[in-house]
Amino acid sequence: MTDVAPRTEVRHARTAQRIRAAGARRSVFLGVVVAMLLTIGLGAMLSASSVVSIRASSGQFELFTKQLMWVGLGLAALVVASFVPYRTWRRLALPLYALTIVGLVVTLIIGDARGGATRWIVVGPITIQVAEFAKFSTLALLAAVLTKKGALLEDLRHVFVPLVAIIGVVGVLLLAQPDFGNLLLIVAPAFVMLAASTVPLRFVFGLGATGILAMTALAMSAPYRKARLLGFLDPFANAQGSGLQAVQSMVALGTGGFFGVGLGQSRARWSWLPNAHTDFIFAIIGEETGFAGAAMVITLFALLAGVGVSIAFRAPDGFGRLLAVGIVAWLTIQALVNIGGVVAVLPITGVPLPFISNGGNAMLVNLFAIGVLLNISRASDLTPEA
Repeated sequence: MTDVAPRTEVRHARTAQRIRAAGARRSVFLGVVVAMLLTIGLGAMLSASSVVSIRASSGQFELFTKQLMWVGLGLAALVVASFVPYRTWRRLALPLYALTIVGLVVTLIIGDARGGATRWIVVGPITIQVAEFAKFSTLALLAAVLTKKGALLEDLRHVFVPLVAIIGVVGVLLLAQPDFGNLLLIVAPAFVMLAASTVPLRFVFGLGATGILAMTALAMSAPYRKARLLGFLDPFANAQGSGLQAVQSMVALGTGGFFGVGLGQSRARWSWLPNAHTDFIFAIIGEETGFAGAAMVITLFALLAGVGVSIAFRAPDGFGRLLAVGIVAWLTIQALVNIGGVVAVLPITGVPLPFISNGGNAMLVNLFAIGVLLNISRASDLTPEA
């Protein structure tokens, strides 16, 4: 009888050790997947951005160098976020959200207008796109509110009111820019978080159907969004207008064949494909590395989603679970929307491909979010029974 307690303690210690080892493997696996995406992205950027840099008379490697700098800053943010206890974001969710709202308002007042949109604040050499930061702050606040309400979520009012209040304010400000793409990347993950919470599924389906109808109506309310929404159905009907990007993207992908035309050998980047280094960089990857390279990118995002879901459902508490679900849904849906637009199975929304497309703010926020996800994974290793 005296040996029972020591044997039990040994078994518990071994179980805890196995759980920590499994958690460490998840974290390492996530890190490897993100590192591979970053490597592919930098390689694609080196090729896709060279023509733009040369024509701007700023040197062949200017945009690549800037992207490399943002990757460095993003990795620093990832490391810091991985050591900051994720529950800190529950306490800071409301202040961060309020700061985001202020930033979006300031953007509308003094923001730099480009291509009919006012989405950027220019401070010297730095350009800030507050909408990128709005993704994390909005989803963090939603996770905090849903966690706090708990059993009250059985009442539709306790679901509908905070959902409309949190997303509605950000949504109005984003539409005023206008930035429909980033609004979609907040609304869609929010509903995934609802499905992962204690909200009854009948509410989730009802609110989801309402949200789809509302987003469709908003998409059809502006002529340029309507053209994008309908144009992807038959891009060749207006191949020199609304269908230009989709057509040239498919040409680039088709040219790549199975193994591609070779690294740095893209022809689409020579002004045939607009935004080759940003929204359509996946087409350059497909052209230069073929179906094999494109499939690898898609596989990496699928693996990221898989390990992210594993981390989410091993989180120590409800807030960590919902925040992780929100982050994974945001990054996965963004990749899906971007790639879907490039291969012409979804409307073009103008959102970048996470970890790959050119864009400093997006890179910084995406890598920061991965750091938060890693911290949730580390915390779950310490409290496996949760």
